[in-house]
Amino acid sequence: MTTTNPVSTSTPTTSTATTTAQQDLSTNFDTFLTLLTTQLKNQDPTAPMDSTQFTQQLVMFSQVEQQIDTNDNLQKLVALGQGQSNNLAMSYLGHNVVLTDGSGALTSGAADWTYGLDNNASTTTLTVTDSSGKAVYSTTGSTAAGTHDFAWDGKDINGNQLPDGIYTLKVTSTASDGTAVAASLASKGTVSGIDMSGSSPQLVIGTFEVPLSSATFVTD
Repeated sequence: MTTTNPVSTSTPTTSTATTTAQQDLSTNFDTFLTLLTTQLKNQDPTAPMDSTQFTQQLVMFSQVEQQIDTNDNLQKLVALGQGQSNNLAMSYLGHNVVLTDGSGALTSGAADWTYGLDNNASTTTLTVTDSSGKAVYSTTGSTAAGTHDFAWDGKDINGNQLPDGIYTLKVTSTASDGTAVAASLASKGTVSGIDMSGSSPQLVIGTFEVPLSSATFVTD
């Protein structure tokens, strides 16, 4: 993905479904009233037509109209939520975003993570996976409780340089009694652009994109 502008947007396509439905409903309703009026004018005075049927039809028209209005309001709510997400994404532009889902950007052969252990561990294994979930690198990590840094040069287990992209770090720590030690993860990257061409805004870090939902907070 190549981004040349800080903000990339697609031209919005305005849906005309609600307007078309309202126009169709109005046309059908006018036709219904014309037929009803004609029937009333030509009914047999000694045997007037049953009003139950056209009353039911009037109720149905009212229900359809209400449903169209409901759909219109839902579309407005969706548009409002999209606008708020876009505004939030814009506030990240030019700032360092902290990602806590384990993902990190390998840029120019360098990626950095910070991981924390709640307690001392007997063993700690750090595993890096690519975008398809394949493990490409593994090494031992610190076993002491607290926060630690992990810098990866982007080389796989055979020493081959991997292409820049989004990779994920997994920390597996085990205590001396065999129980798992809880670990937290964070990586940091500078947001250089916002891609709003999709259904939800994407943060551009380097030349790659991450979902807005992956960013937990912004640092200076």
